[in-house]
Amino acid sequence: MNSIKKLLASLFSMSASNGTPPKRAVSRRSFLGTPFAVGGVVFVLVAIAQSAVAQNSVQAQNLVRFSGGIGVIPSGSGNTTVRGIVAAGQIWVIQDLGADVKQDGRIRLDGRGLLLGSGNAVGSNANQSVFATLFCANDGNVQHSSDLAGVPLEVDGDFRIDDMLSPAPPNPCTSPVLLIRSAGSGAWFAAGIPR
Repeated sequence: MNSIKKLLASLFSMSASNGTPPKRAVSRRSFLGTPFAVGGVVFVLVAIAQSAVAQNSVQAQNLVRFSGGIGVIPSGSGNTTVRGIVAAGQIWVIQDLGADVKQDGRIRLDGRGLLLGSGNAVGSNANQSVFATLFCANDGNVQHSSDLAGVPLEVDGDFRIDDMLSPAPPNPCTSPVLLIRSAGSGAWFAAGIPR
């Protein structure tokens, strides 16, 4: 303990002969450590800033998202018409649906188990092809659709749409509605649940 006090006293005391602090050798460790420490702090701050900008950029690109789906249950009345689109003539069920729509109109949609839920062909895909249509209340419910030729349903009802909606939807898109529609008749089979 006494040796530490003596060392500290000698480092911080003034030279008796000329009133200047005694010369100390600059250690290589302290000399090199300072720039590296400053550089490390700058690096960490830049990395944090870039991460925040990248995260905001990705979030800003998402216009609307959908998670889960609802199959159509036609009732024979106009009550099953959604945004002017008539429902399919039979019950359809969907196991799962997930979709992301970007601000530029790109849609990435994965559907699982879109199959007939009644009739003699129950449990089949009825050899259907489907496309997606997004509606936004703030643009008068214009139909923003993927390729109208659609994509064929797999035997188990699975499908994927990776396309551009035309025309591109507005930003923001208020009260979004996503319909999965028949490429043949244009009727809707399922709807996405907004999240």
